[in-house]
Amino acid sequence: MKRLLLGLGLLLALATPQVGVAQTAKTGSQPPLIDRELLFGDPEISGAQLSPDGKFLSFIRPYNGTRNIWVKGLNETFDKARPMTNDQARPVRSYFWSRDGKYLLYSQDKAGDENFNIYAVNPAEALPAGQAVPTARDLTGLKGVRVQIVNAPLTDPNTLYIGLNDRDKAWHDLYKLNLTTGEKTLVRQNNDRIGDWVFDWNDQLRLAARSNPDGSTEWLRVEGEQMTPFYKTSIDEQSAVEGFAKDNQHVYLATNKGSRNLAEIVLLDPVTGQEQPYQADPLKRVDVGSLALSEKTHEPVYVSFEDDRMRRVWKDKAFEQDFAAVSRQLPGLDVYPVSHTTDERLWLLSASSATQPSVAYLFDRQTKQLSKQYETRPKLKAADLADMKVVRYKSSDGLEIPAYLTLPKGVAAKNLPVIILPHGGPWGRDVYGFNTMAQFLANRGYAVLSPNFRASTGYGKQFLNAGNGEWGRKMQDDLTWGVKYLVAQGIADPKRVGIMGGSYGGYATLAGVAFTPDLYSAAVAIVAPSNLTTLLNAIPPYWEAGRKQMYARMADPGTPEGRAALDRMSPLGSANKIRTPLMVVQGANDPRVNKAEADQIVVALRDRNYPVQYLLAPDEGHGFARPVNNMAMFAASEKFLAGHLHGRYQESMSPAVAKRLEEITVDPKTVQLVTKANVK
Repeated sequence: MKRLLLGLGLLLALATPQVGVAQTAKTGSQPPLIDRELLFGDPEISGAQLSPDGKFLSFIRPYNGTRNIWVKGLNETFDKARPMTNDQARPVRSYFWSRDGKYLLYSQDKAGDENFNIYAVNPAEALPAGQAVPTARDLTGLKGVRVQIVNAPLTDPNTLYIGLNDRDKAWHDLYKLNLTTGEKTLVRQNNDRIGDWVFDWNDQLRLAARSNPDGSTEWLRVEGEQMTPFYKTSIDEQSAVEGFAKDNQHVYLATNKGSRNLAEIVLLDPVTGQEQPYQADPLKRVDVGSLALSEKTHEPVYVSFEDDRMRRVWKDKAFEQDFAAVSRQLPGLDVYPVSHTTDERLWLLSASSATQPSVAYLFDRQTKQLSKQYETRPKLKAADLADMKVVRYKSSDGLEIPAYLTLPKGVAAKNLPVIILPHGGPWGRDVYGFNTMAQFLANRGYAVLSPNFRASTGYGKQFLNAGNGEWGRKMQDDLTWGVKYLVAQGIADPKRVGIMGGSYGGYATLAGVAFTPDLYSAAVAIVAPSNLTTLLNAIPPYWEAGRKQMYARMADPGTPEGRAALDRMSPLGSANKIRTPLMVVQGANDPRVNKAEADQIVVALRDRNYPVQYLLAPDEGHGFARPVNNMAMFAASEKFLAGHLHGRYQESMSPAVAKRLEEITVDPKTVQLVTKANVK
């Protein structure tokens, strides 16, 4: 079940920057050029977690040049911390404590292939002479298998419930994993298209979600070997169990079923099917966000709503008073709970804003003391960063599009170069807060528009479903009309508009230059689908639960009409119309957007003798995890954008980044498409 802040999610010396000659604006009134290593290099400290008993603080910090897990006593200084992992191949990005605090557990894949295994390290392990770091154990030890974490039971802290797709690549069987021995015990073989398992407050398996072949979702009661349906949402609706109520019988269910446009939480009896309203947005603006439940009292703490900025409706008045007191000490910052002790006395909080990268604070609910722990990027100064504001504009059909606009500091918001920065997903959304990409581009002199185009989540069922079948069409109009809005406001120089994005944002970048070839003067497409038919045909088997929904939202490649629609929406089919300078960036091991998607568009442009730049990282997947790859990419892309849009750029880079950039730069002449004829 979803638990309050459990944290189980598959969570150099700096040179003085030299300003590039492509700039046209005067820099005297602008903030100094921010070294890209301060933005895209490793955070000094990040990802802290309290041990369950509150005696220790763990966090992520570089060790031997790669982000790894460290631990210190809660009252010790950070220079007393000890490294817990020594992974040199790939940064450790997320981890958590076992329920008894005996182990630190983390997930890791191989070079971005997203086949995660679970590793354990014992902080109390006595180290042999000469060994500085405990030995991490691979608890699952599987190849080509994606391990899911399902539940960490309080009642059995030496156990994890995990999902394994070793038997069937499309569906995960449920196993019980012994953290000491690594022994895996089968709990349920998944022969019923189950995509989610839900445990109650006693850590008993009670509910399951089935993804039906027609794309609907069915919630089931688990009663021994029997599973009985009790709630169903169609392919155009969403539902999710947020957790069990205190009585351990009713459940909190987020749903937009039926006539509802905005998702709300209801209190539902899985036996009788009776439901009663619990919480909807009191302002009637956005979908319900998440419900936080106390593991100590089993009572609701708050319900969140992601509006222009995050809002909460508090259910626990004592918590509300505590957070109000904290917020008064941190004015202007959004405060998020990150981690807590089992007794819920000590809380680790994250505070941030558009101009303040995350700062970690420890709050003692008993003494009411708030103490600063660390800043993730202390060398970034708020005075040099650009604020983010909400704008709204009408698209081609009159639909209102909410967006975030970040304007460069120190220059008038007139006739500026612009970057349109569409988010990935597309079934996600941009939110207010510190955005590394937006700050990077604004510092280089660009106005940055981050639109929540139709199909973005959080704005209701109608807004989400308005994107069905509209890839490259009205969804693209939502970006195009964003450009028109900025031009009409006098903010944008229409001759200096660029577009840049990753995943769906990368697709939107390719669609922008293919379908509106006169709109953009530069484009950077990162892990970008170019052919929607080949994209859908290559999705990982473990996405089977969402396949039908993807077809409904895009088009069905199994029908002639669907294939024709996908062809129309695919930038590759209009590559002959592209006349915008383009950079393509790809990870060789990407399981979501295969390398072939990048190769196809590069070859199409090459074969018509149109210049295209291509970066391909052999050790990355869907997005870059290694900082050296990120910095090489952004070093190349900012120079590329400056060359065509005349923003500022940093010429200098470390020898390691320069070497890496040379290694991942691909000559388009050498790219070969993989076909059945040349596959061995």
